[in-house]
Amino acid sequence: MRRTDALWIGCLSVLMLLSLWMVFLYAPTERIMGQVQRIFYFHVSLSFVSFLAFAVVFLGSLQYLRTGREFWDELAAASAEIGVLFNGLVIVTGSIWARPTWGVWWTWDPQLTATLIMQLMYMAYMALRASAEGERQARLAAVLGIVSLVNVPLVFFSARLLRGISPVIFTRRGRGLEPAMLETFLVSLVTMLVLYFVLTRVRLRLGLAAAAVARLRAETLA
Repeated sequence: MRRTDALWIGCLSVLMLLSLWMVFLYAPTERIMGQVQRIFYFHVSLSFVSFLAFAVVFLGSLQYLRTGREFWDELAAASAEIGVLFNGLVIVTGSIWARPTWGVWWTWDPQLTATLIMQLMYMAYMALRASAEGERQARLAAVLGIVSLVNVPLVFFSARLLRGISPVIFTRRGRGLEPAMLETFLVSLVTMLVLYFVLTRVRLRLGLAAAAVARLRAETLA
């Protein structure tokens, strides 16, 4: 293991322990929702980082179409996989929160529906990458990776503009979180950001190594 890898893993371990302590012991219990509100710190942090992951897919895809460099294609693919994982966890944690709060596991609220559509779009991106080979695969996937970014602002603004039942926590007036809750959320957000970076870094290395092996195999058979 490289020294930098060990440092990142150590940093992530400390942040995870700190965020768990703050979520379950430091942050006060919300007076209306009670203990189930604590899932908010994971749910919203995962959501914000999935937005970042999909923005990296957009940038990587754009750069790949512009430069043709394999690195950008593999970066977009790696970030898409982690983004789909994180957004899937957003849907799961949201359902866990919704059951005791709304009385249902799922409702076709505008933000929930937009989140599901975003998940399906990026799953389609991953399926497209797996269905073809070579430069054609990468370019088609890059186009879809660029187009799919439209889902991110749709998810973010749907709760604000379409007036569904999903709560709006962060507003211009800063309503919704007392200081201890905000501090806990920020630590959770940083933890998820570091987790995203570590996982994407590992996945990118694997993708580049697999591409190098594929090139060697093609050269050998040629």
